[in-house]
Amino acid sequence: MNLADSGLPSTNPYAHSYPRGPFTVVEVTGEIDIATAQALAEHLSAATARAEPDVLVDLRRVAFFDCSGLRVLCRADTRARERGGRLRVVSDGPRVHRLLRAARLLSRFPPLADLPEPPESTHPRDRPAVPPPSRRESGSEPRPRS
Repeated sequence: MNLADSGLPSTNPYAHSYPRGPFTVVEVTGEIDIATAQALAEHLSAATARAEPDVLVDLRRVAFFDCSGLRVLCRADTRARERGGRLRVVSDGPRVHRLLRAARLLSRFPPLADLPEPPESTHPRDRPAVPPPSRRESGSEPRPRS
């Protein structure tokens, strides 16, 4: 799937989106403030546009994040929930944790330390083929007579 097929916007200096299994990852970089929050909002709007979105907002490369960024996160989270999905924050830095705690949003956005692994596929065609047991393993091969 290419970027045009995914419905995700083009990369900008502050956000980049990409599919990862069932998730849409929005990787955020630089400083998110009143002047740059719209660049992030564009990506989060696209990521939450489909039914049951599962969005991961990766804030590990953010140098600065203020209330403008929090407002954008809250709007996107509300939109994801209205569509039966969810939005989660990935952050391993204390600055984002302190901001979420101060804004009383830590329970709404409990930060994940890393991106979760996509779940294994349950569709039969996506599972590796397992050869049938050999005749010897199945016990159906006749034994030689002595």
